[in-house]
This record gives sequence, structure tokens and C-alpha cells, in this order.
Amino acid sequence: MKKRIYTEVTAEFFGTFLLVFIGCGAVGVDVIAEAHIGLVQVAILFGLAINLAIFLFGSISGAHINPAITIAMAVFRKDAFPARKIVPYILSQFAGAFFGAAVLYALMNGTITHFEAANHIIRGSADSQLSAMMFGEYFPNPAIYGTTPGDFSQVSTLVAFFAEFLGTLILALFIFAFTDRNFSSSTSDNARYGLYKYLIGLVAAVCIILLAPYTQAGFNPARDFGPRVFSYFAGWGPIAIPGPRGGFFIVYILSPIFGALAGGSLYKLFSLFNSRTAVQNTTTYVKEDY
Repeated sequence: MKKRIYTEVTAEFFGTFLLVFIGCGAVGVDVIAEAHIGLVQVAILFGLAINLAIFLFGSISGAHINPAITIAMAVFRKDAFPARKIVPYILSQFAGAFFGAAVLYALMNGTITHFEAANHIIRGSADSQLSAMMFGEYFPNPAIYGTTPGDFSQVSTLVAFFAEFLGTLILALFIFAFTDRNFSSSTSDNARYGLYKYLIGLVAAVCIILLAPYTQAGFNPARDFGPRVFSYFAGWGPIAIPGPRGGFFIVYILSPIFGALAGGSLYKLFSLFNSRTAVQNTTTYVKEDY
């Protein structure tokens, strides 16, 4: 049993590392290196990172790579994922995210320094959100809205909380659907069922495209907090934690957890409705046959 959990948390570590390395790396390449054109490319790379993690580690740990999903799985799929695994999973996810940020920094430090110098940014100042945003997340998106108090006023903490809540709810809802063999009659085909799981990355990409202007679309406490802690020690200091407006714990930690639990609850409700409908249809068919 111990060997199994060690294997699972190792998979979660590397899966979350992959998510941060590719996803946050895409943000860095877009904003810092200016090598991408627009938000869509970043969203696609985040989605691909999720799908790659599922492909590599899904059969080992389930590839949660997200504390909010881990908690929701323990609540709504307790037979498959017992609560005793929550803490080791979450710790490994945070560690993987932190290490992913460290590797990105080692790779891009020269480019980040050049970007800051070219834009007269002093690391740790309010403007340094523009370089820190490739690690932790900010609301509203500094690259789109700006970094002044007037820019902040366009997206309140409440709006940011709702955006992260809604995005994680949608993501969790489809995660539960795509990993449930009973969500559609077509899932009796194992090959087809296996393909559904790879739509999770597409759902994440769509939510990022829609919501990233407001909050950078984290939907994942590990993806935010691991890199945020790293950036704190890498010179961004209070711009990373607690951030220029505070509120990161509410918006990027609590909100995704609540969103994932709401998504799981909603799917459970849908499943109950579908089960009742299926029973009613069967009963109707039998009566007509007689």
C-alpha cells in the first residue's frame, strides 16, 4: 500500500510540474519574450499540458494535478479515491508546481531581466506584476488591463472570486463527466471512453480564453501558489505574497476549491436525474412491449 501511494504522489508531482512548466512557460513566452500572439495560444498550451499529464500519469494517480479536483474526488468518488490520500496528493502537487517554476526561472531568468530593464520595471514594484504574472496570478490580468489602482477597479475581488469559481465549476463538472463510464451510453466502448478524458484539456482551454482577462484563469491552487511562493523568494517579495491587492488566498485557493465542489455536486445531480430518466424509459418500454 505504501509503495502504491509513493508511486501516485510521484505521478502527481511530475504531472503538476508538467502543467506549470508548459502552461506558465507559455505565459512567460507570450508576455516576457513576446513570442506568441494573443491569449488563445497560451490557452491551447495549457490544455495540451493537461492532456499530456493525463496521458502519462492518468493510469497511475488519476492525474488530478489540482488540489481542488483532489478534494472534490475525495468527496464525490470516495470509493475510488479515499480521503487519506488528500494530503499527500496536495503536497506533491504544490511541490511539483514550485519545482516547475524554479526550472522556468532558471531557463528564462535572462529574458525576464531584459524585459524588466527594457520596460523600466523594478522587481518588487507594482509594475513588476507584468513579470511576476508568469508565476503567480493577478486580477485583473496585468498584461491586458494594467497595474494601476484605476485598472484594478475594473475587476473587484468579488468578480475575481466568481470568475475562478465559475471556471473551476465548469472544469470539474466535465472532469466528472468524462471520467464516468456511465455518463453516456456510448462509453460502453472502452476505446471511445478513453478518448473522452482528453477533452478535459479542451474544456480548460475554453475557460481560459473566456476568463483569463479577469483573473489569468488559474482554476488550480497548486498552479498558483507553488509558483507564487517561488517568485516571492526570487525577488518579487510582497508583489507575490500577499500581492498588490491581497486576496490571492480567497481568489486563487478557496474559490477553485468551492468551484470544484460545486461542479461535483452539479454532476451528481445530473447523474441522479439521468438515472431516474433511464429507469422511467425502461419502465415505459416494458409496458409498451406487453
